Amino acid sequence: MLREHLNTEIKAAMKAKQSLRLTTLRLVNAAIKDKDIAARAGDNADGVSDDEILAILAKMVKQRNDSVTAYEEAGRLELAEQERSEIEVIEEFLPRKLNDEEITAAIDVAMAKVGASSIRDMGKVMGELKAAHAGQMDFGKIGGMIKQRLG
Repeated sequence: MLREHLNTEIKAAMKAKQSLRLTTLRLVNAAIKDKDIAARAGDNADGVSDDEILAILAKMVKQRNDSVTAYEEAGRLELAEQERSEIEVIEEFLPRKLNDEEITAAIDVAMAKVGASSIRDMGKVMGELKAAHAGQMDFGKIGGMIKQRLG
């Protein structure tokens, strides 16, 4: 499903001569194909699933956010702006981000589902959240929220 949507958007960007969008979409497609090749080597003839594609997209957004920070610190604002533009294109394929109330509710549900009672259960909670909400929240930031609730 995501794969077809991506290919449709690549064709549309070509027709509209949107070079930055086209380049970004091709980078995404290349990352997916790399993962497909690795999956086939591991006896997975179907390639990567939509969930794995979402993980790839989330990783690409995180990498670009890190680059934005580095470029801004180095005074390379034009490069930081280009990375932000790429982030916008990639995020079109990710599910809507959850707000703080929704994140808190999702943490409560995950804690109840895995029976979390102490900080030692944090990994189980994170695993449940990653499975249920891939691409919808920044897992680096919610770690503190989980610790606070478990601690």
